[in-house]
Amino acid sequence: MELTIETKTETKTFRDATREQNSILARLERAALYGMAARMPSWVNSDHLSILGLVGMIGAGAFYALSKKNPLMLHVVNAFIFLNWFGDSLDGTLARYRDRQRPRYGFYVDHIIDTFGALFLLFGIALSGYMSERIAAVLLIAYFMLAINSYLAAYSIGVFKISQWKLGPTELRLLMVVGNIFLIYRPRVYHHRYLLFDVGGVVAAIGMSLMLIVLSIQHTHTLYNLERLPRTLKRSVQNRER
Repeated sequence: MELTIETKTETKTFRDATREQNSILARLERAALYGMAARMPSWVNSDHLSILGLVGMIGAGAFYALSKKNPLMLHVVNAFIFLNWFGDSLDGTLARYRDRQRPRYGFYVDHIIDTFGALFLLFGIALSGYMSERIAAVLLIAYFMLAINSYLAAYSIGVFKISQWKLGPTELRLLMVVGNIFLIYRPRVYHHRYLLFDVGGVVAAIGMSLMLIVLSIQHTHTLYNLERLPRTLKRSVQNRER
């Protein structure tokens, strides 16, 4: 006796979440990405760019680790961060420009790559010695919790926010690039007592935690108002319990 399991993919009934991107550089970035998408060779597709974005994060993490012995490797890290921006930011834009969108596939692949990329990146930073392992772990956890909140909001509310409080992935990459340049010349601050990236990591972790708390309250309030229970139903339930 054989058991056959059939899976059905109802693409027509799927409703993609509304994307919101309100970061500081959003307009300039959008114009630049569409310009590059228009000039992209026909043999390059979104999957190629997604893989390039992952390679960028893996490379950045690897050269962070190598920078422990040679700080000049941080310049190579910046080059890989640029590759990550190019691939990660352009894959979706290219799909929309060519009208070759796959909402569910694109959403899943893009963000599972971001998950592995963040792990590789922070693992490399911890190995570099420019950030203590505990702070790197706390920062990774804060990032994952904020990401989970965004994914839950995309499913339950139908809005996927790419940026939070005017800060998006591109702005964070620029901060990392500037921080890497500072690391070459001044890896410690405040009379050489604290690692520069430890201070930055604590500030980032606190900022993401505050964002998570505020957004969790806002989303809970929104969903509560969307799915209020009728008072008559509450009364009938109370009467049954009595």
